[in-house]
Amino acid sequence: MTITTTLEPVTGPFVWRGDELSRTDDWIFRLGPDQVAELEEVGRRFIADDPDLRTVSAAQYPLTAAAEAIRRFGADMDSGRGFVLIRGLRMEEYDDTLAAAIFYLIGLHLGEPIRQNELGDLIDHIVGVSDKAYEEGGLPSRTRDKLPYHSDSSDAVALMCLRPPASGGLSSLVSGATVFNELLARRPDLAPLLLEPWHYDWRRQDPDAPADTYTSPIVSWTQGCFSMYAGADMIESAHRYPGVPPLTGPQREALALIEEITYSDGVALDMDFQPGDIQWLLNYAALHSRTEFVNGADFAHTRHLLRLWLRRDVGRPLVENFGKHVVVDRSSTRTEDAVRDTQGHFRIREAAAVRTDWGD
Repeated sequence: MTITTTLEPVTGPFVWRGDELSRTDDWIFRLGPDQVAELEEVGRRFIADDPDLRTVSAAQYPLTAAAEAIRRFGADMDSGRGFVLIRGLRMEEYDDTLAAAIFYLIGLHLGEPIRQNELGDLIDHIVGVSDKAYEEGGLPSRTRDKLPYHSDSSDAVALMCLRPPASGGLSSLVSGATVFNELLARRPDLAPLLLEPWHYDWRRQDPDAPADTYTSPIVSWTQGCFSMYAGADMIESAHRYPGVPPLTGPQREALALIEEITYSDGVALDMDFQPGDIQWLLNYAALHSRTEFVNGADFAHTRHLLRLWLRRDVGRPLVENFGKHVVVDRSSTRTEDAVRDTQGHFRIREAAAVRTDWGD
């Protein structure tokens, strides 16, 4: 790929449009029978061993048949389009615990799982069980509403579909570089603002956060490498806290233009998740969202995704304090008092079940 250190258009494989990719299935990887059988076998051993999710390592559960496929997933994220969709798991034969074990094992072989909340949970659940709308403060992972395009709080994020909804719930991706290039073409005067620090609402993302906000640029462009970290709604809501300076007129224009571009015809790629689908995404390469969805009357038609966040060493230089740099790894505690970390679900059987004591 060729990237300059000046504000010129970005080029490379992670510059793409959804209307072009939707004509192919090159971004879908179908697991073969031997790979599926190995993942199932090792997943069952993982459940039987019941290791602590905070300390277990990939070396304890080596893979051979699936090793090359996982290497390919990583390459697709790091130096390809920035994402891959995996298919082929036999979900009709699994319970949620085995599905979660296979998912976590693949994650271990791709990076280091990190905490997704201040309790220390390493697997989160994306389910539409909240009676509170997203606009009313409902957690994105618990509502059924459409979500705006955003970046998650890790190097890589993965979603595994256990069950789809009765209708809706498409997963939508846009190339961050494509969005930037279009903004640069339309309003080159606004582009430099994206390299400056912006406040993000930390407490809106996690009600147990130790601070109200954190700061990050929207764009990191250093040592010839372009990355993007966005989330207009989290930026907007950060300015409700005392001491956070109001957004300027040009900043508001930049956020509005980013949103306009992401929803322009042909920019996004939509995925209709089926049971067993796993989407791997490098957060620095693409933004993601979902459409509104409706759950059915029974459990089999309730949208239920598992989520992993990974710290992944991709050799990607980033400017200081880029992204949600306040996230800590899976074994760390934020303070000397580790009470909250004892409240996390650190065994695969409990981690595979939706928490009813956290989130709304």
